[in-house]
Amino acid sequence: MSEAVVAKRYADALYQLGSEKSTLNILVNELGVVKQVFNENSELTSFLAHPRVTNVKKQQFLTEVFAGVSQDVLNTLKILVERHRVGIVPEIADSFEALVNEASGVAQGTVYSVRELSDAERSDLEKSFAKRLNKSVVKLVNVIDPSIVGGMKIRMGNTIFDGTISGKLRRIEQNIKLANI
Repeated sequence: MSEAVVAKRYADALYQLGSEKSTLNILVNELGVVKQVFNENSELTSFLAHPRVTNVKKQQFLTEVFAGVSQDVLNTLKILVERHRVGIVPEIADSFEALVNEASGVAQGTVYSVRELSDAERSDLEKSFAKRLNKSVVKLVNVIDPSIVGGMKIRMGNTIFDGTISGKLRRIEQNIKLANI
């Protein structure tokens, strides 16, 4: 089974727990911190996946390191260690956040531009795409892409809205080719 499918199952289980306990926002924040810790410390994943370290020691380590997180998140981490799936923690956090956002009508995306967008520009884009996608809120993260000559490209899930100059030129070229057929 692919790691994305497995991560989604763990995220679904956590989502059900959070829904029952009304702790979804707390869990999103905690998983964000856990994801950041795992992304910034590659040795952590290596240690937790090491076959010579016993599961008991790994679980004690997790209890000490993540003492501030809820029991649900800590138990999930312990189960992942037992099942040798600790490498999918970031994917679980992403899947969980996507589930919470979907339930609350929030969409997340990435805007690629040649320069950093101002807060006002990003806010205008978020409002525009919220209407376009029929969502209550759209959150965009700005990524600087020097390969873009001008304009911007927005990625929302699997959909890309290409407003770059090179994208427009490509569409013009395709239209000319189709007209000549």
